[in-house]
Amino acid sequence: MENQYTYYKPEPDDMNGMNEETPKPKKNRKVPKPVKLVCAGVAFGLVASVTFQTGNYVGTKVFGTTTTNGKTAKTAQTVDGAKLTTSSSSTGTSDVATIAKNAMPSIVSITNMSVQEVQSFFGGTQQQESTSVGSGIIIGQTDSELLILTNNHVVEGNEKLTVSFVDNESVEANVKGTDSTKDLAVVAVKISDVKDSTMDEIAVATMGDSSKLEVGEQVVAIGNALGYGQSVTSGIVSATERTLDGYEGGTLIQTDAAINPGNSGGALLNSNGEVIGINTAKVATDSVEGMGYAIPISDASDTIQNLMNQETKTKVSEAEQGYLGIQGVDVSDESAKMYNMPTGVYISDVVKNGGAQQAGLTKGSVITGLEGTTISDMNSLKEQLQYYRVGDKVKVTVQVPGNNGEYTEKTVEVTLGSKS
Repeated sequence: MENQYTYYKPEPDDMNGMNEETPKPKKNRKVPKPVKLVCAGVAFGLVASVTFQTGNYVGTKVFGTTTTNGKTAKTAQTVDGAKLTTSSSSTGTSDVATIAKNAMPSIVSITNMSVQEVQSFFGGTQQQESTSVGSGIIIGQTDSELLILTNNHVVEGNEKLTVSFVDNESVEANVKGTDSTKDLAVVAVKISDVKDSTMDEIAVATMGDSSKLEVGEQVVAIGNALGYGQSVTSGIVSATERTLDGYEGGTLIQTDAAINPGNSGGALLNSNGEVIGINTAKVATDSVEGMGYAIPISDASDTIQNLMNQETKTKVSEAEQGYLGIQGVDVSDESAKMYNMPTGVYISDVVKNGGAQQAGLTKGSVITGLEGTTISDMNSLKEQLQYYRVGDKVKVTVQVPGNNGEYTEKTVEVTLGSKS
């Protein structure tokens, strides 16, 4: 049983190409040695069905309430567009037990059921069902959905997502938006699927201001460590504005609070109990101890807001899935620097009479987005296309090269065609 899942990409070969219409099995993602960055979110690589439950009951009502259609999580605000609930209060002095008690209702566990291609005993490959687990934070509510923030690597490649709340009740969830570059995702749960008793127990988290963090400040991490259920660790802010090889989403908060596999997507809280970070990674070597990392909430707020307001996505069958009609090549960060290109998918060719050609997309352009979601490689492009049918119109963001070597951003509407 594999208890650690490395999710950062290795330094790839220069732009290895692949055809949009020819899916390939996922490769093991390695990390540079001697430092090994370990995903703190996806803990178990079980090839089996897992029933997951959170570990604690918290019934204390610690937040104010509002009412909408009789089913509202505490502190939630019903709005036309989802918004983060933020606080501008100064650093508090709450003890860890109080912080944990107040925050637990807003933390969830996420189970990701996926199908992976693995090496068979007799050679070749075969498909097997795999279950992995991570954490999430309830960050908002609309008239029909609860919105949950997590890491992209917690939900990527899913066939089915299940969210478990503080009262151990579990419901299915769908992806609302993802950003693989920043390792962020928002998933949605239908309020109609959530029991009234669960709505009474859960709460919407309050966001803090990570830009005000000081080194040495107390922090608390909550998440689904090792898939055993919610657990709490505490420590201090070891450093701010840290950069790590393999993470291109910006700078990170470093903490000595234990962040273990299963914690990814969970909350890093200040002493007011406000979310100031999304737990993301740890450094795992025999010589390193107490080096965990979280995405600063203030740096990620614009991205989160965008993901919250996207349309909730439901996967379509493979037979119905639409295609752009391109052949693409990954433009990695290394290749982008080497060739002075944007990261994304380089269009190496377009299919005759395909949707891309009819929309005016040409060889040499680089796809960087699809319907507001960042596209970093062919895998992320294919994953997003799983939500759209033949005949659907999608907005594709591309970088078009000019005569001077500079790229100009352009958004093109493409009508998706069939694989044939």
